[in-house]
Amino acid sequence: MSSSEKDITVVHLMRHGEVHNPEGVLYGRRPGYHLSDLGREMADRVAEHLAGRDITHVVASPLERAQETATPIAKAHGLDLATDERLIEAENVFEGKTFGVGDGALRKPANWKYLTNPFRPSWGEPYIEQVVRMMGALNAARDAARGHEAVCVSHQLPIWIVRSFVERRRLWHDPRKRQCTLASLTTFTYRGDKIVSVGYSEPARDLVPAHLLAGAKPVKGGSKAFGA
Repeated sequence: MSSSEKDITVVHLMRHGEVHNPEGVLYGRRPGYHLSDLGREMADRVAEHLAGRDITHVVASPLERAQETATPIAKAHGLDLATDERLIEAENVFEGKTFGVGDGALRKPANWKYLTNPFRPSWGEPYIEQVVRMMGALNAARDAARGHEAVCVSHQLPIWIVRSFVERRRLWHDPRKRQCTLASLTTFTYRGDKIVSVGYSEPARDLVPAHLLAGAKPVKGGSKAFGA
């Protein structure tokens, strides 16, 4: 391997697979939410997709759905699965509630106090705090896999926020326009300590329900995919 190749490190930031959530709860950081059968199939698909890659480090959010998504990838490469608390889902005051399109949540006066500032945002963990912790997790994975590749399994909002930061977009956004489908890979390539490119792919796209694909029109009662 040449010195220039040794200087290149690739970190794949993966969103977990589909979660079993028949009640449509905004589960956030709550424990006890596991992958569905389809979610496990998504995880296996991505593990197969990455089987030939030079992956030397696999790490995941402590939440069950992320751990279960990362497990087949770590197993395929004969690696122990590490955990990084910084990869966890964003905190949200609406955890435990159904808060999907068309369910009337935005019309409830008790919720209005949380909806005053979309730029911070007022209903959850500040975007800039997500950037700080996610960049820390990415850089730690880079250091653990210097000259090779790493996989970090996390959650939709933190992934989209750190990508937006790296690509110099504003952090506040329309959630419906996030490009971060279930089991997708947002890939950061480092030269030394600097990110030089960002890529995006969907190895399990054919397994993702159409209404959950990036840019799909929201459907009534679709809260089970919200902020996951």
